[in-house]
Amino acid sequence: MLQFSKFVAIRASLAILTLILVSFIVFTLMELVPGDCAERYVAFKNSQGAVISIADIEAERIRLGLNKPYVQRWGVWIINAFQGEFGDSCILRLNISQLLGQKFWLSLGLCLTSLMVAYIIAIPVGIISATSNNRVLNNSLRLVSYLGLALPNFLLALMVMLFSTVMFGDSLTGLFSKEFRDAEWSYERVMDFLGHAWLPIFILGWSATAFAIQTVRALMSDEIGKLYVTAAEARGVSGRRLLMRYPARHALSPIINSLGFDLNRIFNELPIVALILTLTEAGSLLIEALARSNDQQLAGAIIFMLTGSIVAINFLTDIILALTDPRVRRSIVG
Repeated sequence: MLQFSKFVAIRASLAILTLILVSFIVFTLMELVPGDCAERYVAFKNSQGAVISIADIEAERIRLGLNKPYVQRWGVWIINAFQGEFGDSCILRLNISQLLGQKFWLSLGLCLTSLMVAYIIAIPVGIISATSNNRVLNNSLRLVSYLGLALPNFLLALMVMLFSTVMFGDSLTGLFSKEFRDAEWSYERVMDFLGHAWLPIFILGWSATAFAIQTVRALMSDEIGKLYVTAAEARGVSGRRLLMRYPARHALSPIINSLGFDLNRIFNELPIVALILTLTEAGSLLIEALARSNDQQLAGAIIFMLTGSIVAINFLTDIILALTDPRVRRSIVG
């Protein structure tokens, strides 16, 4: 128990250190963008016909705390970020926490659901592909996985939209129907959301499933040929009991450990899919902040929240692996 507690403490410390380092990188990139929030606000006021002086710019910098030293501003930003407060958007002049609100959690939910569906499909299919001697089945599964890797998610989204529009007259875009878009959460709104969310989940999970099938198949093929499996067979262990107790148990540990990486890869694909499907969530806000409005405050908040989610998932997977595999604990604490 003491060894496990030490392992958890070390992993938690590493997770916090990772978040601090990431916050420093994100904040530094925000600072390197030409112009600051005061200048962007002044430019917005000028576009509205207001006359702004140099004194007004300096007053805005003081109000936003931009006249303080860099390290002090970073310290304040990271403390507030850990509390879920990211200040105001440079361009929209709205509180970022309120602006993101449910949008980030909807995005994270879409990505996690896509990842869960991908693994639910990929683990049994990968095991079957690695252990089956049926050539037709193996070649069919390989074809499906290769197609998933070769066909980009955004192209799949365009194909589904075109097919749905031609055949049914509905492009299947958005996460909500018009009447539920700004409504309060209710049973009807949840059902409407589920009726729209299946498409981005399917598209985001497309390549993730194919990649996971290839990974599970490769890991299982490698484990099946090892001596400990042969020794288990010599002792009379066979069939499904042999597969699940020995090669599958060892082959799936790297899969669990890669959850954070796979989540990051799915979220990287979300902004493009969000633009095509006109999703109103954090992915589309990130594209808006980075490519259109140059709102570094909003972009930095989204990136930090995503990183925090990935670090949290990696921490949980480390704990799960430590509970199931003592070798993981010994690799850290000796």
